[in-house]
Amino acid sequence: MRTVRYVALVVAVVVLGNFGNVSAVTQKEEAEELQRQPDGGANTQSRHFRMNQTAELNPDDSARIYDLIKGALTKGYATSGFTGAGRYQSFTRYNDAPYVSSTHGNHYLNNYSNDIAKNYGKFEKGIPMPVGSIIYKDSFAVTQTQQSFSKSSSRQIILGPLFIMRKMEKGFNDVTGDWQYIQIQPDGEMLGMTGGEGAERVEYCIGCHLAQEDFDHLYFVPEDRRLPQ
Repeated sequence: MRTVRYVALVVAVVVLGNFGNVSAVTQKEEAEELQRQPDGGANTQSRHFRMNQTAELNPDDSARIYDLIKGALTKGYATSGFTGAGRYQSFTRYNDAPYVSSTHGNHYLNNYSNDIAKNYGKFEKGIPMPVGSIIYKDSFAVTQTQQSFSKSSSRQIILGPLFIMRKMEKGFNDVTGDWQYIQIQPDGEMLGMTGGEGAERVEYCIGCHLAQEDFDHLYFVPEDRRLPQ
């Protein structure tokens, strides 16, 4: 089985102010050292890769960082060729600022959908989603390291995967509620998709979302970050 490596792309910017200093990791290997191996080792994947030493950001700071990197995110995802991966940010967005998700490895997320999934904006009252609905969640992480020789700290902005759910025709997969799970790495690599290549690498998504079976397998934006639709 192919060894799965988490590709973390780091933004080469320096930002001063409320963030502190934000610097860049120049080698992928150094960025990967910030990740914990998923349960079971490098050849299996049972959950999202979890970031260590993450910085806690308020909504204003997470929004400012997202403004810095959102172009880089779409540029990378677009190379996958997947539907909407290069233009999802022009679709409806459901959160007012990026929010941290422990179930997505402590990454900050933004939720978007295509027009078919417009009822996603009704959140728990908008289910079930029709066939053709696509939910997009882009992601990034911010790590923070305290400098031993001073009171200052350095932060690294790391581009994360694009998490996608696509509602397929009835009968596609009874266990998933006919949802297809797709994960695209920030460099455009297709990590895996339900019913396609690399399906085993997104299988853990199925188990996690089964907990939301009563809500069409969907998780929603935290209530304090929801945009009125």
